[in-house]
Order: sequence, then C-alpha cells, then structure tokens
Amino acid sequence: MTTTLDATARDAAPAPVRTLAPEEWLPHEAAHAERADALTAVWRAARDAGRTHAIEDFLFTYYPTRVSHLRRWHPGPGLALRLPDDGGPAHGAADRRAWRWYTATADGVTLDVAAFLADRGDTVRYVHGLLAATASRPGTFGCFGLHEWAMVYRDRAAGRDHRHPLPLRLGHDGTDAVVEENPVRCSHFDAYRFFTPEATGRNQLRPTRATQPDLEQPACLHANMDLYKWCLKLGPAVPGDLLLDAFELARDIRWTDMAASPYEVSGYGAEAVEIETPQGKAEYVRRQRAFAARAAGLRERLLAACTALLTS
Repeated sequence: MTTTLDATARDAAPAPVRTLAPEEWLPHEAAHAERADALTAVWRAARDAGRTHAIEDFLFTYYPTRVSHLRRWHPGPGLALRLPDDGGPAHGAADRRAWRWYTATADGVTLDVAAFLADRGDTVRYVHGLLAATASRPGTFGCFGLHEWAMVYRDRAAGRDHRHPLPLRLGHDGTDAVVEENPVRCSHFDAYRFFTPEATGRNQLRPTRATQPDLEQPACLHANMDLYKWCLKLGPAVPGDLLLDAFELARDIRWTDMAASPYEVSGYGAEAVEIETPQGKAEYVRRQRAFAARAAGLRERLLAACTALLTS
C-alpha cells in the first residue's frame, strides 16, 4: 500500500522543507503502524507463543531489527511535521525531537539531512553504487535456489549438523544427489559464504565482498531480499512505505526460498517447490521473475532516495 503522502515523501528533494499539518501526517503514521502489525502477525504470534519460526525468524535475525522499528513511520527528507497546536499527548513528531538525525525547526520536526550524511554518507554512496550496478545488468534465472542445498551438501558425511532444525525433504543422500546433478551458479556472496566446504568448489562463481557490486544481479532472490536490508541501513532517510514494501517483498521471497530449499517446510503450511524436477524448476523461475519485477520498482525508488540525499 503506497499512500499519497508517502509518494510525495519519496519524490521530494531534501530542500526546501514542506510542512505537514497534524491532520495530514497523523493518519499516515497510524496506518503505517497498522500495516507493520499486519505484515508481522505470523512471526509475532510464534514469538509470543515462545516458538521459533524457521521461515520468518530470518527476517529478524539475519536482518537484525525489531517490530518496533518497522512500526516507526518516517516521512523521509524534505518534510517537516508540525505538532498539534494544543500539544496533545505524546505524538510521533514530539518523540522525533529525541530521535537520531531529527531536528526541531520553525517549520516542525524534520530529518537533519546534513547530520545524516555526515554520519552515513559513505553508506548512502555504497548503496547507491551497488543498486545502480545491479540494475544495469540482466537477470540470471537458472540458479533454481541451489544455494540452500549447497549449504548442507555432504554435511552428514563430514559429521556436521545442518543449519536448520528441520528434516531434509529428500534425506541426506537425496539432497547431495541434487547438488551433484545440477550446476550451481550462485552470485550472492552472503549466500555463498555459508556453503559447505565441499560445495564451494562446485559453484561456477567465486563471489567475495569486494566483488559484490560486480556480481550482484537483479534476479537473485537474496539480492532482492537485501533491498529490505538497505532500507534498514538508511533508516529515517527512507520513507515509511518504501521500508514496508521492501519488508513485504523480503517476507514473500523468504517463503519461496524455504519452499524451494532441501528442508521439509510443510509444517508451516508451505508447499514444496521441488526444484529437483522440471516442473519445480519451472515454478521456481516463474516466481523468481515475479519477484524480480517487484524488486526492480523498489530498487528504482531506493536509488532515487539515495540520489536525492547525495544531491542535497
């Protein structure tokens, strides 16, 4: 859901500041929190019951954040939030005066772009360069999610426990056979670095942190999930709707990533994408193309946000 206000925040340059009256921004702050609650309902229910969630825990552990951070609405640079005339209860704008990189001005509470760039300018430039490089190249749709299989390849033979507390859908031997019978071509360093030692030599690429901008490609499920990570790293400079759109995409991709993995995830209501079969490969590519299309729009929006900051 993209609100008119958030679209304005996305497109606005950091200066001059536009002031929003309380009746303009308070409903959007509330709607943002409600949307965050809806998107995290499954994970919160598991957490509140004291259970792990083998699919959605990843969104809060590998990408370390809290629901409270997702619920926190940011208008983005170039917008000032005026407090209610009566002061009222503790409103979001009042709280922002104590938030990092926010400042109170005669116009209202707003993002201090200069202070943000002084602290996080290198991050903004890195994210901009990485996303621009990723967007510039064609997507590769033939990996079939084998990165998850390579992370457990020959674990039993080496006497290791596999990464997730879930059974392997095809067992150890069947899982190893899938890796051995299919070419592995993973371009994403943060997936490749978890490959077992026996699997790294099977990968057609040797991604490193230094070569990430050279290898990242827009069909990669993990590169597209990472749009959420980059939104988190840019914090209050990213409008609220963009953060939640990126989280929603990452959540949806994560379910497919695990459905196509070697793990048995039917206990979570997920139907396996059997990438060891022609039908499963076709279904994986179909989903991968749909995710890549969604990610392309989010990548463009995040690039625009970075550009606006760097040209302020």
